[in-house]
Amino acid sequence: MPTLSRSDFPIIGIAALAVGETIVWAAFYYTFPALLTRWEGAEGWGKTTLTAAFAGTIMLSALLAPFAGRLIDRGHGPALMTGAACAGAGLLALSSLTSSLALFVAIWLCLGVVMAGALYEPCFAVVTRALGPDARRAITGITLVAGFAGTLSFPMNHWIAEIGGWRLAAQAMAALALLTAAPLLWFSTSRLESYALARAPAPTRQNPPPDAPSASPSRRRLFFLLTLGFALVGAAHSLVLNHLLPILQSNRMSEDFAVLVAAGVGPMQVVGRLAILGFERYLSNRVVALTSCVAVGLAACCLFGAQFLPLLAILFVVLQGSGYGTVSIMRPVMLRETLGDANFGAISGEMARYATAAAALAPFVGSLLWLVGGYDLTLLVVAASCAVAFAAFAALAVRPDRPSTC
Repeated sequence: MPTLSRSDFPIIGIAALAVGETIVWAAFYYTFPALLTRWEGAEGWGKTTLTAAFAGTIMLSALLAPFAGRLIDRGHGPALMTGAACAGAGLLALSSLTSSLALFVAIWLCLGVVMAGALYEPCFAVVTRALGPDARRAITGITLVAGFAGTLSFPMNHWIAEIGGWRLAAQAMAALALLTAAPLLWFSTSRLESYALARAPAPTRQNPPPDAPSASPSRRRLFFLLTLGFALVGAAHSLVLNHLLPILQSNRMSEDFAVLVAAGVGPMQVVGRLAILGFERYLSNRVVALTSCVAVGLAACCLFGAQFLPLLAILFVVLQGSGYGTVSIMRPVMLRETLGDANFGAISGEMARYATAAAALAPFVGSLLWLVGGYDLTLLVVAASCAVAFAAFAALAVRPDRPSTC
């Protein structure tokens, strides 16, 4: 597949997709941790039950990821992502109308279907299908913008909930997704699908060759190491993010400061990604992934130490944001670098089935760890998970016929 020149690069479509992704992440994912304590206080719903429901939501999205990837491989990306945004807006609005915990949980489980069709996995698959070797540049740009999703969601939900309660906050996020994200996703993915059809022979697109990760022992090993590393570091981030406000409040920090810390993680993701752009010629993808594991692990240690020295919460923001921000870019880049781009959507979805499931279970596991040993034990497990992820990436051998730099 030829490389796009600067003049041919679909900048407008990528920019629209970046803004659309920012909004769907803010509405369908970050709304949960942003409103978790509100649901506990206003409705009396238990933290363990709520995080278990969110785990089920992410688990469902993981199970559906390969199916979504196959739809994208067949050219249905625009309909999939736009339809998911519209459906998610309706479900989020519906969640604001119920006082029943059972119905609330059912609605969030349905949002798992939405996430499978609207978040990063389908987005990266659409971009890789359209741009091939130029996908890294586009993915980096998208994640630079979408890194502000938490920065948008935490303060917006907090301020609106202060004015009119969590129900009004959920309705506002639903309206933002329906009226802004859905049109942007349709516009951007339609343009990218046109690029995909124009840049590859029709028979290749209609009947892509099989490229399963289990085709050979070496591919199975690479697939396993990639999946294990990204699953563990993603789970660590998911656990910390979903329990961040309760962790900071347990350290006797004010709610306003806790929200400020949570909102700061997103911008630091952007800073980390910009740093990678500056040093991309000197660092291999594997080195970046290893460094990210160290950063996220140290961030958990800082969060633990913040109960004794509150200023460590600032260092936590720097390490957590920049560490996870860079490793989230490496996932699609290293997958394509290691296993190729044929049937990328299906293979990416297969990896997501495991990696996303780990991230889904992490908040619930965090609640169980909290019940057993408090947040001190929880943060210790997070740091240990990052150490195992580091070992997985350290054992990863990059194929000699693939480029080794990001």
